[in-house]
Amino acid sequence: MFSYDDYRQIIRLIQETGRGMGYEEALGADRFVIMRHDVEYSVERAYELAKVEHEMGFVSTWFFQWTNNSYNILSVRNQEKIRKIREMGHHVGLHFALNGLTDMGEVRCQIGKEIRILSEMFGFPITQFSIHRPSKDALRENIKLPGVLNAYQDDFFTFAEEVGEKTELKVKYMSDANHIWRYGYPDRDNIFGHDKVQILTHPFAWTEKGYDNRDNYATLVQEKYAEMIDSIDKECKDFYVYREEFLQAKLIAEKEQ
Repeated sequence: MFSYDDYRQIIRLIQETGRGMGYEEALGADRFVIMRHDVEYSVERAYELAKVEHEMGFVSTWFFQWTNNSYNILSVRNQEKIRKIREMGHHVGLHFALNGLTDMGEVRCQIGKEIRILSEMFGFPITQFSIHRPSKDALRENIKLPGVLNAYQDDFFTFAEEVGEKTELKVKYMSDANHIWRYGYPDRDNIFGHDKVQILTHPFAWTEKGYDNRDNYATLVQEKYAEMIDSIDKECKDFYVYREEFLQAKLIAEKEQ
């Protein structure tokens, strides 16, 4: 359910509707299907999934975190990949982490600050954001900033205090959070059966082969391990003495999975 082939099937359905679009196009539209990606843990996996979309002639929106402990959005390697994602025609925005903020005034100020910094660093305007693990207060606030679109504003998302089978939602929202499709799977019925649809994926969950939750985490950790070895080797002249030892330890760990 989380292989590239599974993902391609979802994209084909969206393309079949003729309603696939980004947030700016969807603003004020009567019918739309938005594909959004909140990037956690791995810019590399985001880049690979973006290429899958590009090969299919599909454009989506990618949100990257400024304060993520697993990747540095401003590293040379990641900036290059993010710029390439944008060059494919995709939209790039900020994935804003609340990091304990509860005052909505402070939240608005911090979002504006991070957008300004990223716009300056990347050299192109950041005009969209999504909130990482949004609190009910943040959703209830329906944050709207001048010249900036919020993936959770009421044009694209319907907030309800509690969501049940009988809850009326103007926008059908589906998410693959925690390797589980919440609020429905993006199949034909759910994509074609609603005028307004927003789909959220987390690119670290998607791979060529497609794994269950446990094995997906295992392969992700192995990738990050290899990335760390490569990074140290490029920075530290004396590391070559230990490189093979650490690579061997990685291979042993993989065999034991």
